[in-house]
Amino acid sequence: MPARTGRPPKISKADIVSAAHRVIDEEGTQALTMRRLAREVDATPMALYHHVRDKDELLLLLLDDYAAGVPRPEPQAGSADPGERIVAAAVAMRVALMDVPWIVEVLRADDLMSARALWYPEQIIDAAVQAGLTAEDAVDAYRIIWHYTAGEIAARAAAARRREDGRPTYRSQVFENLDAAQFPRIASLGGRWEELTARDTYAKGVRALVRGLLSPPPA
Repeated sequence: MPARTGRPPKISKADIVSAAHRVIDEEGTQALTMRRLAREVDATPMALYHHVRDKDELLLLLLDDYAAGVPRPEPQAGSADPGERIVAAAVAMRVALMDVPWIVEVLRADDLMSARALWYPEQIIDAAVQAGLTAEDAVDAYRIIWHYTAGEIAARAAAARRREDGRPTYRSQVFENLDAAQFPRIASLGGRWEELTARDTYAKGVRALVRGLLSPPPA
């Protein structure tokens, strides 16, 4: 390939965000470096620094860009049952993040946050206060729900990657040699274990969490 001559092509912040999305989608967040991104947009790393200060600022741009395009349910403050408002916001949060587990990975670090994504904690905390929790307990409730949601998404993403890799699992071998006297309940499920554990129980789980979080503590 002949050497490039003349002035380097101009790049915009939108070009950088688009290229960063491609790198993450194909190779994950660990591959997203300024040097790797510069190759993607056919520029020098120094040219990128005119638009973004560092990788953290780039990730914030990506979070904002994604959050801007996520549709949100209409708020139901005042009229809806607070517990159901929390469940609806949690389910919406999970739907928004299920296909982008890299965002969960970034947010779980508890450092970077997009203001556009604050709709979800706002809805959950507001409903929890409406249900009678203090502001402090409402934040605790949100954090518990968030950790449950993030963990569930991360676990499903890891399982999906393993299936895509075609790596063997030892589940069938374990069940073939399971001692029914020691594990009678699990052994009785037999070949249904994979089917049962693959079911989507998120809404069921988060509803149970919300009931517990909003219940008054025992006297």
